[in-house]
Amino acid sequence: MAAAEATAALWEAAVVAASSTGGDSTTVFSICVFTAVLCLCLVAGHLLEENKWVNESITALIIGCIVGAFIFLLSKGKNSRILRFDEQLFFIYVLPPIIFNAGFQVKKKQFFHNFLTIMSFGVFGVFISVAIVSAGCYWLFPKVGFGKLDAVDYLALGVIFSSTDTVCTLQVISQDETPRLYSLVFGEGVVNDATSVVLFNAIKNIDITRLKGGVVLKVIADFLYLFATSTILGATIGLSTAYVLRALYFGRHSTDREVALMALMAYLSYMLAELLSLSGILTVFFCGIVMSHYAWHNVTESSRITTRHIFATLSFIAETFIFLYVGMDALDIDKWKTAKSGFKTSAGIFGILISLILLGRAAFVFPLSILSNSMSGNSEKAPITFKHQVVIWWAGLMRGAVSIALAYNQFTFSGVTLDPVHATIITSTIVVVFFTTLVFGFLTRPLISAMLPHHRHREEATGGRSTGSNSPKDDFILPFLSDEDASGSGSGFMQAKRSISMMLERPVHTVHVYWRKFDDRFMRPIFGGPRSH
Repeated sequence: MAAAEATAALWEAAVVAASSTGGDSTTVFSICVFTAVLCLCLVAGHLLEENKWVNESITALIIGCIVGAFIFLLSKGKNSRILRFDEQLFFIYVLPPIIFNAGFQVKKKQFFHNFLTIMSFGVFGVFISVAIVSAGCYWLFPKVGFGKLDAVDYLALGVIFSSTDTVCTLQVISQDETPRLYSLVFGEGVVNDATSVVLFNAIKNIDITRLKGGVVLKVIADFLYLFATSTILGATIGLSTAYVLRALYFGRHSTDREVALMALMAYLSYMLAELLSLSGILTVFFCGIVMSHYAWHNVTESSRITTRHIFATLSFIAETFIFLYVGMDALDIDKWKTAKSGFKTSAGIFGILISLILLGRAAFVFPLSILSNSMSGNSEKAPITFKHQVVIWWAGLMRGAVSIALAYNQFTFSGVTLDPVHATIITSTIVVVFFTTLVFGFLTRPLISAMLPHHRHREEATGGRSTGSNSPKDDFILPFLSDEDASGSGSGFMQAKRSISMMLERPVHTVHVYWRKFDDRFMRPIFGGPRSH
């Protein structure tokens, strides 16, 4: 007891000392503590890396909750977090490195080979899920004594709880064993987040005083405009970066300049999209894809290794940061006091949201998977089996950073709200993120091991480590090699010969083939990169 009081006194003394020397010192003190906790998350994640039930996201969330409880006790119930969340901070500084790295590291061959299926999940699936969640909230919330939202708020709720977080699942799925499944989950997760943000911005521009029959068409038109223009802007900036690197050959004088130019141009693409009221997520995602396809081949080997690890590290830190903050913010007493809903109402809201998330996800994953299989017919694509459909459905049940950021953007001002209804939505969102990440995240590895037993055996054989590589160069090597050959064993020449023979016997006349021909003839000679022929 005496030790606890001494610790509390020490904490208060540190806070008072920082405050007495000015606001800047207080900020520095908070950042120091938060950085120390981030380091703790990295160490804990490393120690629990082989654990069957826990992953990085769950580790950060639990540590955030523990640290939040500790601060809550030391501050005598006044506070539970070190920093105050600002959705603008998230969208401007935290989200860009996550999305850019997703585009930069994506397996382009698999991504574009399954492009139509990914887009159907990530775009049409979001619209279906938003419709179900919005309509369900509008119909069911009043039945539990909670129904004081307007039309835009209900639509915003649909978007907030349709935004997925596939980090937990992607940490378990083997990219080498099930490349198509990994591509579908990864691609749908990124496109889903981009679609959710674009749709959210389109919904916020709706004038509820002039709702007419054509409002749905207007939302769809705004969405298509933002989607197309954002994609074009990202591709344009990516191509510009590739051309400058190829024409000036920065690496002749400084590798640092090459890396700095790629990083700054990527961030410029995001900020320019935000300045033009476009989707920064889509812009920086396709900028990352284009840079990895062209610019990555125009820099020195040391720059290629450096960029790959820098972008991955920044993305990892950003993801850990947001889950850590959510864990701390869950114990924010001000929000729970402002939300005056009773336990029965809060439990009803939570049950409704979880049920709608499950239903909304299932309403498009299984039908669209069946449609994709029927459209593929007897092509070279392997069908999406029922077990794979279950994994895809499960992968999108977890809610994370984007859901939190959109909820704060809609229902708070700089992280603060005095409206009991809005505070209830915020607390419900935090509870849903906690529940889906912890419960669904805990069960992800056992589920995938049960649904994909060959993946479990592969993990046991490799000690739980992936044998794949995230380098963009793999797109030109791995399609011709088996897993054994790609890792350095087996007869690579014979496997490559067999693969080429199969390609000659079964030529694939798809958009991908025509694009590669156009790319080899016109694009790569200007913007860089090895040609296929």
